[in-house]
Amino acid sequence: MQIKIHEAYRRIVALADTGLIGKTFEEGIMQIEIRPNFYKGEERSKNEIIKILKNMAKEDATFNIVGKESVEIALECGIIKQEGIMQIQGIPIALVLL
Repeated sequence: MQIKIHEAYRRIVALADTGLIGKTFEEGIMQIEIRPNFYKGEERSKNEIIKILKNMAKEDATFNIVGKESVEIALECGIIKQEGIMQIQGIPIALVLL
Protein backbone atom coordinates (compact mmCIF):
# COMPACT_ATOMS: atom_id res chain seq x y z
CA MET A 1 0.00 0.00 0.00
CA GLN A 2 1.04 3.55 -0.68
CA ILE A 3 0.14 6.49 1.53
CA LYS A 4 0.59 10.16 0.78
CA ILE A 5 -0.42 13.13 2.91
CA HIS A 6 -1.25 16.33 1.08
CA GLU A 7 -1.05 19.63 2.92
CA ALA A 8 -3.96 21.95 2.10
CA TYR A 9 -6.39 23.91 4.27
CA ARG A 10 -6.63 20.55 6.04
CA ARG A 11 -4.62 17.40 5.51
CA ILE A 12 -5.74 15.00 2.82
CA VAL A 13 -4.70 11.38 3.23
CA ALA A 14 -4.48 9.37 0.01
CA LEU A 15 -4.22 5.61 0.57
CA ALA A 16 -4.24 3.05 -2.24
CA ASP A 17 -3.27 -0.52 -2.92
CA THR A 18 0.03 -0.24 -4.80
CA GLY A 19 -1.12 -2.29 -7.80
CA LEU A 20 -3.96 0.14 -8.53
CA ILE A 21 -1.87 3.29 -8.89
CA GLY A 22 -1.91 4.61 -12.45
CA LYS A 23 -5.10 2.76 -13.41
CA THR A 24 -8.58 4.02 -14.27
CA PHE A 25 -11.83 2.25 -13.43
CA GLU A 26 -15.25 2.99 -14.93
CA GLU A 27 -18.71 1.62 -14.32
CA GLY A 28 -21.77 3.37 -15.72
CA ILE A 29 -21.38 7.07 -15.03
CA MET A 30 -18.86 6.51 -12.22
CA GLN A 31 -15.13 6.75 -12.84
CA ILE A 32 -12.02 6.93 -10.71
CA GLU A 33 -8.49 7.51 -11.90
CA ILE A 34 -5.84 6.45 -9.40
CA ARG A 35 -3.38 9.15 -10.38
CA PRO A 36 0.23 8.70 -9.29
CA ASN A 37 0.61 12.41 -8.47
CA PHE A 38 -2.17 12.08 -5.88
CA TYR A 39 -1.89 8.50 -4.57
CA LYS A 40 1.76 7.51 -5.04
CA GLY A 41 3.56 8.13 -1.79
CA GLU A 42 5.50 5.93 0.55
CA GLU A 43 5.13 2.15 0.63
CA ARG A 44 4.25 1.33 4.23
CA SER A 45 3.44 -1.75 6.30
CA LYS A 46 -0.03 -2.43 7.65
CA ASN A 47 1.01 -1.43 11.18
CA GLU A 48 2.58 1.83 9.99
CA ILE A 49 -0.54 2.72 8.02
CA ILE A 50 -2.82 1.97 10.96
CA LYS A 51 -0.77 4.34 13.13
CA ILE A 52 -0.83 7.08 10.47
CA LEU A 53 -4.59 6.74 9.87
CA LYS A 54 -5.39 6.94 13.58
CA ASN A 55 -3.18 10.01 14.00
CA MET A 56 -4.68 11.74 10.97
CA ALA A 57 -8.22 11.05 12.22
CA LYS A 58 -7.36 13.01 15.38
CA GLU A 59 -6.20 15.94 13.22
CA ASP A 60 -9.45 16.45 11.29
CA ALA A 61 -8.02 15.10 8.02
CA THR A 62 -9.95 13.94 4.98
CA PHE A 63 -9.36 10.50 3.49
CA ASN A 64 -9.34 9.10 -0.06
CA ILE A 65 -9.00 5.32 0.17
CA VAL A 66 -8.91 2.91 -2.78
CA GLY A 67 -8.41 -0.83 -2.95
CA LYS A 68 -9.36 -3.93 -1.01
CA GLU A 69 -6.41 -3.98 1.38
CA SER A 70 -6.49 -0.23 2.01
CA VAL A 71 -10.25 -0.19 2.65
CA GLU A 72 -9.97 -3.18 5.02
CA ILE A 73 -7.36 -1.34 7.10
CA ALA A 74 -9.51 1.81 7.22
CA LEU A 75 -12.45 -0.32 8.42
CA GLU A 76 -10.25 -1.90 11.07
CA CYS A 77 -9.18 1.57 12.29
CA GLY A 78 -12.76 2.83 12.43
CA ILE A 79 -12.05 5.54 9.83
CA ILE A 80 -14.88 4.24 7.63
CA LYS A 81 -17.97 2.07 8.00
CA GLN A 82 -19.11 -0.67 5.64
CA GLU A 83 -22.05 1.41 4.38
CA GLY A 84 -19.65 4.18 3.35
CA ILE A 85 -17.86 2.01 0.78
CA MET A 86 -18.73 2.16 -2.90
CA GLN A 87 -17.36 0.01 -5.69
CA ILE A 88 -16.35 0.70 -9.26
CA GLN A 89 -15.53 -2.42 -11.30
CA GLY A 90 -15.25 -4.35 -8.02
CA ILE A 91 -12.67 -1.91 -6.58
CA PRO A 92 -13.73 -0.65 -3.12
CA ILE A 93 -13.49 3.11 -2.63
CA ALA A 94 -14.14 5.31 0.39
CA LEU A 95 -14.03 9.08 0.69
CA VAL A 96 -14.22 10.49 4.19
CA LEU A 97 -14.62 13.96 5.63
CA LEU A 98 -14.24 13.88 9.40
